[in-house]
Amino acid sequence: MGENMARKKSGAVKSTATKIQNLLIQIFLIFVMMLTIYPILYVILGSFKGNQELLLGGINLIPRKFIISNYTEAWTLGNFGVYTVNSIVLSISIMVLTLVITSMAGYCLARKKFWGSSVIYGLLLIFMFINVGSVSLRPLFELSVKVGMNKSLLSVILISTGTAQAANIFLIRGFMNSIPKELDEAAKIDGCTFFQIYCRIILPVLKPILATVGLLSFRSGWNEYILPLVFTMSNEKLRPLTVGVVQLRNAGDGAAAWNIMFAGSTIAIVPIIVIYMFFSKHFMEGMTSGAVKG
Repeated sequence: MGENMARKKSGAVKSTATKIQNLLIQIFLIFVMMLTIYPILYVILGSFKGNQELLLGGINLIPRKFIISNYTEAWTLGNFGVYTVNSIVLSISIMVLTLVITSMAGYCLARKKFWGSSVIYGLLLIFMFINVGSVSLRPLFELSVKVGMNKSLLSVILISTGTAQAANIFLIRGFMNSIPKELDEAAKIDGCTFFQIYCRIILPVLKPILATVGLLSFRSGWNEYILPLVFTMSNEKLRPLTVGVVQLRNAGDGAAAWNIMFAGSTIAIVPIIVIYMFFSKHFMEGMTSGAVKG
C-alpha cells in the first residue's frame, strides 16, 4: 500500500511538473509570436492613419480615422504598377534558377561520388556562416558595368541566384539522402542515364523540399533591397517594390510621408503573406523531411 501511494504521489508530481512546463512553453511562444506579429500589425494598421497621427506616436494600434486614400496615393505617386511587375519578374526568375541549380547540385553531391565532392560540400557548409555582404557590391557593380549587364534586372537575378545557395543545397542534399538508392539502381537497369534519373525519378520525389526552397528563394527575391537599390540607381523604371517603398517617404510636403510609406509597405508584404499561407504545409513538410539526414 505504501509503495502504491508513493508511486501515485510521484506520478501526480510529475504530471503537475509537465503541465507547468507546457504552460511556460506556451507563454514563451505566445510572447515570441506577439514580438513577431506586432511590427506587421503596426505597419498594416498604420497605413490607414494620417501622417500627423503617426508622427505624434502613441501606443494605439487602431487608427482614429481610417484613411483609404493612403493606398491610392502610394500606388499613384510610387509608380507601383511598374514596381510590382519588376518584383514579380525578379522573384520568379530567382526562384526558377535557384530550383534548377540547387536541385542539380544537391543531386550530384548526394548521388555522384567524384574527386573533391566532400571538399566542395564542406566548403558550402562553411560559407553558410559567412556573409560578405556589402563588401562585394562595388566589384560586382563594376563587373556588371563592364559587361553591360547593369541596364536590366538580369545582373540582380544572376548575382542573387549565384550566391547564398549553400543552405538550399544543404536542404536538398539532406532530403536526397533520405530517398532509397534502389530507385536509382532500378532506373539504371531500365537504361536511364544519370541525368534521366534526375529528371524522371528524382525530381517528382523532391516536390516537398523543392516547394520549401522555392518559397524561400521567392521570398528572398521579393525582399531583396541592397542589390536592386545599387543596380537601379540610374533607372527608376527597373526598381522593385522594396526600393520603391522607401522612396515614398519623400512624397510628403516637408515632413516624411510615413502614412504613404506604410501603405506601400503593406502592398509589398501582403503578397508574400498570402503565398506563405497557401504553401505553408509544403514548406513545413520540406523543412522537416530535409532535416532527416545531413
